[in-house]
Amino acid sequence: MNKLALAAVVALSVTGCAHGRSALATTQSPLSLEHVVLYRNGVGYFERHGVIDGDKLTLKVRKDQVNDLLKSLTVIDRGSGKTLSVSIPLDPKVWQDAALSMLTPGNGHLSDVLDALRGTRVSVETRSRTVQGRIVMVERMAPEPRPMPMDRSGVAPGNDFEDHKLTLLDGDTLEVVRLSQVQNITLRDGDLAMQLDRHLDATAGEGMFQQVDVVVRFASPGKHDLAVSYVAQAPLWKPTYRLVLAEDASGKALLQAWAVVSNVSGENWNGVSLGLTSGAPLAFRYDLHTPEQVERPDLTASGVQKHAQVALGETTYGSASEAAPMPAAAPMAQAEMEMDMGALADSKSGAGGSGGRAEKKAMRSRNAAGVTSAPSPSYAPAAPPMMNMAAALAQSVAPQASAKRIAGLTRFDLADRVTLPDGSASMVALVNQLVPGDETFLFKPGGGGQGYEQNPYRVVRFKNDTDFVLEPGPISIYSGGSFVGEGLSEAIASHDMATIPFAVEPAILVRSWNDGGSGDEMKIARIVRGVMEVETFSRVVTNWSVETKPSDKPIRVLARQARAGDAYALVDPPKDIETLSDGYFIPVIVPAGQSKATLKVIERSPSHISLTIWDDKAPELLKQLLETSTLDPKARAALQPIVDARQAIGRIDTQLAGLSDQQNQLNQRADEERQNLLAIQKDPRAGALRKRLSGRLEEITKQADELGRKLVELSSQRMEQKIELEDKLRDLDLNFAAK
Repeated sequence: MNKLALAAVVALSVTGCAHGRSALATTQSPLSLEHVVLYRNGVGYFERHGVIDGDKLTLKVRKDQVNDLLKSLTVIDRGSGKTLSVSIPLDPKVWQDAALSMLTPGNGHLSDVLDALRGTRVSVETRSRTVQGRIVMVERMAPEPRPMPMDRSGVAPGNDFEDHKLTLLDGDTLEVVRLSQVQNITLRDGDLAMQLDRHLDATAGEGMFQQVDVVVRFASPGKHDLAVSYVAQAPLWKPTYRLVLAEDASGKALLQAWAVVSNVSGENWNGVSLGLTSGAPLAFRYDLHTPEQVERPDLTASGVQKHAQVALGETTYGSASEAAPMPAAAPMAQAEMEMDMGALADSKSGAGGSGGRAEKKAMRSRNAAGVTSAPSPSYAPAAPPMMNMAAALAQSVAPQASAKRIAGLTRFDLADRVTLPDGSASMVALVNQLVPGDETFLFKPGGGGQGYEQNPYRVVRFKNDTDFVLEPGPISIYSGGSFVGEGLSEAIASHDMATIPFAVEPAILVRSWNDGGSGDEMKIARIVRGVMEVETFSRVVTNWSVETKPSDKPIRVLARQARAGDAYALVDPPKDIETLSDGYFIPVIVPAGQSKATLKVIERSPSHISLTIWDDKAPELLKQLLETSTLDPKARAALQPIVDARQAIGRIDTQLAGLSDQQNQLNQRADEERQNLLAIQKDPRAGALRKRLSGRLEEITKQADELGRKLVELSSQRMEQKIELEDKLRDLDLNFAAK
């Protein structure tokens, strides 16, 4: 940015201290207020234009607004086109005092305030004496028990008593006083007493309404054509809407948008150019007025307590390598900030008269350049009664603003200048056009409120066909020639559909219930060298039922269903379903002439597991895969011998399991016979029994040996087939995820 030949110095002073609140303006200036832009974040943008003859410009700013002004103040000399920089000298003694900082609401104690006033001369009166002197320190005494009268229960209430010692210096004598004995404290410093009084005014909400003089002094006297802009606190403008539904089934509705604008700035707005901005720009408070001291570490000791340590020299053996050069210091980067204030510098310096005509001409130029304004709708001559009402409304209200997008925000610029007295409000028409819209029913969880838990809302649905965002606000609904209800909207983005409940419909009954979830559905996604990647699905089934009286037209109810989870997706979603951020609008349609309709909605969440081809679930999963009609023929040809081999091994496994069970039973019977033989071994009269038992044991042993041979043969067959199957699986890589 070029250095300015015209320097400016700004002096800041307080105009005085009032004992009662006054309706002072946010800002006052000899410059006329030309342009106001109101936002929905508690601030407004103000431009003032005019010619100053002299060497200074004085702005009177309310103290509670000075920080916003300092953040944004820009002063331009339109004669030279240069931006004037602003510096503001402040007196730290006036604006920063430790004692005053203790007086913020909810903070500080008497001991804190007195300790922060160290060095101040005070007069302290106790029950028995009066002591004068300078405050040296305030010390906290150790808590000590204090007897208190007992209550009716005989229990002494109260806690340990905490006290402080105040030390005063009077000449060469230190006087110590307990704060609990102090009755009066008189400040001997008149300036400090005055500052304290002013700070208390501000804390009580009085001082914030005082005005501060911001004086811009120019390097040379003479006439200066100035443009001044700044941001100050202002009430947000509030939108309100009207929606008129058509009765001819045309699917159209008349959308009207209004803005309620309030002027509480303390001055009249006479012929100002007014703009309204929607969106969510950031705005915050930041104290630029009060100087702040930053604590810094004291490094004096590190500078004087230095001692060099003796180091032993070293010798390098062999050829010395060349030392790498030290990197050169990078030059310090310098950034220049340039402000494009051409629009501000080229704007008018007066209001009304030819200036108003110039403003209208500028508006027409912006429209020609592509700035859209809300068009007035046209209607056929022979229209239904409701459309006649809509036509009358449309013709009676002409939008007074054109809209354009600026940095992601929508700004409505009023075509005509506005006069708005201080302390008053006005309604400004922003939109007046036909949009797609109709009436339907919406059921939300919990129904329409207490006593209407199973009843849906009547809702109006319309599309924001404008090119800008409709801010949140109330919407009055008209149908059949009269008011039928009202609703409240969220922010509606351009070309988005809005659903606004405005009444409850008790003649329709809506129910919902869940069938529960299951995780037994499995599907092979891929087979790689005998390892199967399997998708398993958890299902949530929601049933909807709508009951009403039969009608000659279908009845459509939108059921708002929350999503079962982030990982869930709809399976075969119903026709015309609408997706929300956290759920769905499910259309349930009762056909004409019927009284009930039901709908089942399935959500499924996939998860992945890995199984080997030897898992017990593998044969059934492979069989299901082969039965899939969409399976690729090449994949089927490669998979069929794998499935056949795995099924053959499965049959062998079944036989092996059966033979193993039989062998276990024979082994158990053989053990029992051996135990019986052991029990009668020494009985001479049990010869015949021993013979029978021995014969049975021999037969069981023969059967067990036979089963053992069969098990060995089957195990050998299984091993051979397993080796063959593993050979077939070695190069197998089939992907079914997309099937």
